[in-house]
Amino acid sequence: MNYYQNLNENTFSRKAISLTTILLKGLGQIMLQENSVTGLLFLVGIFYGSFTMGLAALLATICGTATAFLLKYDKAEINKGLYGFSAALVGVATFLFLKPVLATWIILIIGSALATVIQHFFMKRKIPVFTLPFVLITWLILFFTNNYFPGLLSEASIAIASPINYLTVGFNGYGQVIFQGNLISGVLFFIAVCISSPISALYGFFGALLSAIIAFSISAPVSDISIGLYSFNAVLCAIVFAGNQIKDSIWVFISILLSLVISLLMVKFNFTQLTFPFVLASCITLVVKKKYENNRQNN
Repeated sequence: MNYYQNLNENTFSRKAISLTTILLKGLGQIMLQENSVTGLLFLVGIFYGSFTMGLAALLATICGTATAFLLKYDKAEINKGLYGFSAALVGVATFLFLKPVLATWIILIIGSALATVIQHFFMKRKIPVFTLPFVLITWLILFFTNNYFPGLLSEASIAIASPINYLTVGFNGYGQVIFQGNLISGVLFFIAVCISSPISALYGFFGALLSAIIAFSISAPVSDISIGLYSFNAVLCAIVFAGNQIKDSIWVFISILLSLVISLLMVKFNFTQLTFPFVLASCITLVVKKKYENNRQNN
């Protein structure tokens, strides 16, 4: 009896550890890192900024991953955490834009499941869309709440103008990737990426600085620059194209510049940008890079 009891306990422990690893990898994939320690530090950083957002990120990741299991998606993809990151971002964004009431938790559960389905749609067709499912679902949530349930919307906070500190703006850019406006969370996110890929972390940091400098040179609002709102898309772009070769820095620069232009246009037309500038800029850069490399091979 004790033998079978121990066997069952060991089996349960292994499954629990495996599931926890998958969930943490899903969080790590927010910044393209298949690393459970990275995901754990992301979660700690979110909880530090907002306990409610931390719970939302965790629940959304669970819902997204559970959806993938229930719909019997590819296990290798699930194990890499590829069905957790868009769901996690939906969870955090939901509690950024909406009030912390029961209806918001229900919206989170539905939204994270839908984000997983959309992620699978593109992955099955081998179309790299990064965080686009999160963007689409969050836009949809905002559309319906603005038009039909305005009472659910949270009150927008007003950014206080402050001088730009080019040391902290890099970390703030990291923080804003997951909607965290405090320095500690940004530092934790940077360390988390550094643990998985030091070169990606450094590219992300300097990408955030570069985007902030360019934004400042064209007179973007200083308050927005200082808290990282013109840097977080650059962080993601830089991580995507980071590498050990000089040519990698060229693609990083192109993608960052594109993302900033897209971001500025969206701000001008009062459109909620989220990570769409990163998605579009990265996709365009990937297409150009592929064509360039193919032409070089043919020649």
